[in-house]
Amino acid sequence: MDELITAWERGGGLLPVTRLPGHELARVAAAADFAVLPVGAVEWHGPHLPLGTDLILADGFAAELAGSPLKAVTFPAVPYAACPGQTRPWPGTIAIRPEVALGYLCDVIEGVVAAGFPRVLVVNGHDANMSTVRAAMEWVSGRRLASLLLANWFQLVTPAETAELFGEQISRGHGGAYETSAVLGFDPQAVHLDAAADLPPRPRLDTPHPYVLIESRPEPWQGWSGHVSLAGAEAGTRVRQLAAARLAELLTAWVAAPLPTAPGAD
Repeated sequence: MDELITAWERGGGLLPVTRLPGHELARVAAAADFAVLPVGAVEWHGPHLPLGTDLILADGFAAELAGSPLKAVTFPAVPYAACPGQTRPWPGTIAIRPEVALGYLCDVIEGVVAAGFPRVLVVNGHDANMSTVRAAMEWVSGRRLASLLLANWFQLVTPAETAELFGEQISRGHGGAYETSAVLGFDPQAVHLDAAADLPPRPRLDTPHPYVLIESRPEPWQGWSGHVSLAGAEAGTRVRQLAAARLAELLTAWVAAPLPTAPGAD
């Protein structure tokens, strides 16, 4: 293990904390640029995608940092999450209550910081995690000196770029062509394109104003939406490349910025 740590200190990349001897923690934490925490979900994405879609993507994009000159320490992914009402009834979705997810994430993120990593990158693969992770980050940042960065892989590729890849049909729905292609980019054997028909997503409201609309079960809806037939391995490779490049740019700017000062007393 000492040779692995030495190589990491010299060349950067990813070092898994689960293989790190306790007596080496202080040395590694002092040398690290940041820690990485993938967060995903176990959730139905339609008959064509695995229940671990969000974990495959969170772990996959976190693993892209293996070739980075930055020194990162990766922590095991958070597998379970709060899930929306639209996917909870579908088989295989394991949803935890939002208040439980929030408390759990508070403890996990604070634990990573307390282990000696003031910078923590959370790589998110599940959209419903965005609110709970951010709330947990706000809580931790008020208790400890910390710089906490949340990167959602889905947002690293722009709608204009997905339109170039998939055409005018909507591709960014849950389990749609964009997400399906991304999984193909990491684990093509986990995808079964012939198991799902195209399911056009419900049209957006006819208004120019931004909004958030939460509904129990919009129609058409079978636990996924989108033109799955547009997905492909070539598009998946491009999505993987684009998102990984954007993540690398983001991390370079983040690490170059100074750390904040410690928070005041509660």
